[in-house]
Amino acid sequence: MRFPLALIGVATALTAATLGIAADTHTVGLRRISPDQYRQIIVDVFGSDIKIGGRFDPDSRDNGLLALGAAKVSVTQTGLEQYDGMARTVAAQVAARRELVPCKPATEKAADDACAAKFLGHVGRLLYRRPITDNELKAQVGAANAAATQLKNFYSGVELSLAAMLSSPQFLYRREIAEPDPDHSGQYRLDAYSKASKLSFLFWNAAPDVTLLAAAESGYLNTQKGYARQVDRMLASPRLEAGVRAFFSDMFAFDDFGMLAKDAKIYPQFSVEVNADAAEETLRTVVDLLITRRGDYRDIFTTKKTFLTPDLASVYAVPLPRTNLANGEPDAWVPFEYPAADPRAGILMQVSFVALHSHAGRSSPTIRGKALREIILCQKVPDPPGNVNFTVVQDTSNPVYKTARERLNAHATEAMCTGCHKITDPLGLALENLDGAGGFRTHENGAPLDTSGAMDGVKFTNGAELGQVVHDSPATTGCIVNRLTSYALGNPASSVDAEWLKTLQQNFAKDGFRIPNLLRRIALSDEFSRVTLTKTAAADSMKGSPK
Repeated sequence: MRFPLALIGVATALTAATLGIAADTHTVGLRRISPDQYRQIIVDVFGSDIKIGGRFDPDSRDNGLLALGAAKVSVTQTGLEQYDGMARTVAAQVAARRELVPCKPATEKAADDACAAKFLGHVGRLLYRRPITDNELKAQVGAANAAATQLKNFYSGVELSLAAMLSSPQFLYRREIAEPDPDHSGQYRLDAYSKASKLSFLFWNAAPDVTLLAAAESGYLNTQKGYARQVDRMLASPRLEAGVRAFFSDMFAFDDFGMLAKDAKIYPQFSVEVNADAAEETLRTVVDLLITRRGDYRDIFTTKKTFLTPDLASVYAVPLPRTNLANGEPDAWVPFEYPAADPRAGILMQVSFVALHSHAGRSSPTIRGKALREIILCQKVPDPPGNVNFTVVQDTSNPVYKTARERLNAHATEAMCTGCHKITDPLGLALENLDGAGGFRTHENGAPLDTSGAMDGVKFTNGAELGQVVHDSPATTGCIVNRLTSYALGNPASSVDAEWLKTLQQNFAKDGFRIPNLLRRIALSDEFSRVTLTKTAAADSMKGSPK
C-alpha cells in the first residue's frame, strides 16, 4: 500500500525522536546489523514465508572482518530507500496475515489503540531487542491510529507503524549502552539488553530470543550465575551452527563469491551452481568438524572429509555415491572422504579457497599465498607497487616459461617484487595441482608441476603437506583467537588486551583447540562486557552527544 506522505512522516519522525535512552547512560558501540542478521530477525519474528525483496548496501571490511566494518559504515541515500522499501514489503505481508496480529480489532474499518498497542509492543520488543518504551509505543500507536482513521482500515494503520519500526535506527543498528555499575562506584557496565544482543549475535547471528530477553529484563543476566547459564544454554543450542557459519563466512571473505567469475571456455565445469556450492562445502566441513564432532580447529586444514554436490564432484573429478533423504528424494549434499592416497586434503584445497583466490582464466600462486598469509595466519602482505610489469606472469602460453613457478621466477627477478613474493609464492605454488577453478592437475602446458616449498622454514612437497604445516603453525591458532575475539568485541583487540589474548591462546591449546570452548571463554571474560568509560570521562566524551 502507498501511504500518504504526511502519515509516513509522522511515523518516522516520532520514531527517531523517541529513542528511550535513560539520561545517565551512554552509547559505547553502534553497529549496523548485517543482511543475514536482518533476514534472520524477520524469520524469527514473523516466519520464514515472509519475503524481503530489495538489496542491501555493500558492507565494508575492516581488519579482515565485515563485522568490524559494520561499526564504521554509513548508509547511503539509496541504501535508506532500499531499507524503506524492504520495510514496507515486510509490513504489508505481516498486515495481510491476520494471524500474526495477536488480537482482533473491534472493527477492521477503524483504529483500535488497544489492539495496535498489544501488537506493536510485542514486535517492538523483538525488533529493538529491548522493551519498547512508553513514549515509543505511544508514538507508534498514534501513527497507526492516524493512518487507520484516514484509510478506514485498522490493518493499514499497524502496517504503517510496523514499516516505520523496521526502517528505524533502533532496528537497523545494534546499539550498546553503558549504564552506571551499582557494584563499582564511578564505573560503567553494559546494560543487560546490550549484553543479551552481544551474546546472541555472537552465538546465533540473530537477535535475542524471548528467554534471553526475559533474563535481561529480570536482572538475572546481570548475575554471574544467570549470565553463565544463558551462555551455556546458547552454546548447547542447535542455533550455534548459524553463528559459527556466520563467523567463518566473514573470516574467509565468502562475500566475494558474489563477484567471482570464471572464463567459461577455460573452465566449462565452473557453473553458477558450483559458485553457489563452493562456500557451502567449506562451511559444512567446518561445522561438521568443529561443532558436530567438537574437533580440533587445526584439523580443518588436514581433514580428508568433506561434503559434495554432483556439480562440485564434477569439478573435482571424483565419483559421488547417490544418497537419499528420509522421504526418498536424492540428497543434494553427500558426505565424501578422499582416499588416503589422494593428494587432496583440507579446506585450502577446496574450491572455496583455490577458485576464489585465482584469476578468471588462470590460477594465481601469489594471490593464494597472500590470502593464506592474511586470512589464515593474520599476517599482512604489502600490496604490489603500482608500476609493476606483470606481462610474464600473465602469459600462460609462453613457450619458455610453461608453469606458474617458472613465470614467477622470471618475474621475481625485479628487485621491488622479490620480498613479497618470497612470503607468498611458495605457499601458493604448493596448491598449483589445483587450477583456477579447483580442478586437479599434475601438469601445466605439458610440463610437470613442482609444488614443493617451505613456510617459515618448514618444508613441504605438496598442498596436503602445506595443510599440515599450517595445522602445526602457532600463527594459525593465534590468528583464529585474534579474529574471533575481534568479531566478538566488535573492534580489533588492542594492546591492553595482550595478556587476555595470551591467556585465551594458552587455554585454547589446553582445551584441544575446540571452538565452542573458545567461544565460552570469550563470552565469560570480563573483557567481553568491559566498559572503560568512567563518570568523568563520560561527561567529557559524551558532552553534546545524543543519549
